[in-house]
Amino acid sequence: MLSSLNDIKKGLNILYEGEPYVVAEANFVRMQQRKPVMQTKMKNLLNGKVAQVNFHPGDRVEEADLMRKKADYLYNDGTNYYFMSQDDFEQFSIAKESVGDKIGYLKEGDKVDALYFNGNPVSISVLPKVELRIVSAPEGVKGDSAQGRVTKTAELETGLNIQVPLFVKEGDVIRINTESGEYVERVNG
Repeated sequence: MLSSLNDIKKGLNILYEGEPYVVAEANFVRMQQRKPVMQTKMKNLLNGKVAQVNFHPGDRVEEADLMRKKADYLYNDGTNYYFMSQDDFEQFSIAKESVGDKIGYLKEGDKVDALYFNGNPVSISVLPKVELRIVSAPEGVKGDSAQGRVTKTAELETGLNIQVPLFVKEGDVIRINTESGEYVERVNG
């Protein structure tokens, strides 16, 4: 049981109406002459739906009892993503909606943490930073930085498009922050 509204933070797994949710956003709001409120945006780990919920002082908020197991990403068929548990080599699938925006950071063989609720896999968490190869990036044109454009859009090997600096080129391997989706650094040079 969480003791105060301040304990509700981004990334926390909580039990809400009997189902596990992960907090995507949490903003503490205190208005004059009103009680403080924790405004949250949460994602249901079972079906991927997003809910906006306001928690008030005195609301009972319980942390979800999720078990983590190491797993390897195998492949996807468009609707489900398939993984293999590292401890018992059991294969399991998770619906595309439950994997969510982490899809763009997964390539075959990657290691993930599978989250289990009531003995069933419901979601995954990826490493905070991953390394991916650029498969397509336009050339930086001299003078682009004079216009205030110091980034360009590049396509990664997983199909994800992100903004990268002008010096990054096709074939480079870059490190990406999976929480913000931003370029961190070039790994090879």
